[in-house]
Amino acid sequence: MSDGVEWAVHCCVVLTAAGNPVPAARLAEFHDVSSSYLAKQLQALSRAKIIRSVQGKDGGYVLGRPPGEISVYDIVRAVDGGRPAFVCTEIRQRGPMGSTPDQCLEPCGIARTMAVAERAWRDSLRGVTVLDLATEVAGKRDTTDSRRLTAWLNGDNPGDLDSGDAVTVS
Repeated sequence: MSDGVEWAVHCCVVLTAAGNPVPAARLAEFHDVSSSYLAKQLQALSRAKIIRSVQGKDGGYVLGRPPGEISVYDIVRAVDGGRPAFVCTEIRQRGPMGSTPDQCLEPCGIARTMAVAERAWRDSLRGVTVLDLATEVAGKRDTTDSRRLTAWLNGDNPGDLDSGDAVTVS
């Protein structure tokens, strides 16, 4: 998976804590990542209707649907696409002892194993939602941190956010 997947999942989780639309630059600053590269991930999420852009002076991004309806797999697919992680190139047909194409009508054990693993991986990611992750993160945050996080995301004065205490978001 690309770095963009990690960034996109983090942004979706953070958006659950925002009371207002969060500008892309604010999300990039919060995660200390490249705003131009993050913009590409946000565009991919927007195309997939995972997030949506709100225009205007107080515009930014919000989740496009309830966080319980957005799986981690939805985000992976939006950012990295749906192509398989493993692609069989029929290496068994190569080299001096290569099999003939009619000896390879069914996938080999390696291709079958990789397909089973990929299905399990995708099913696992489909079973975890942004709400699940946000709930886990919120459980590790105290009420003050939650208020400070929301204030910072909304561009308000978060009080002692810069006091050296980190706010845990994921």
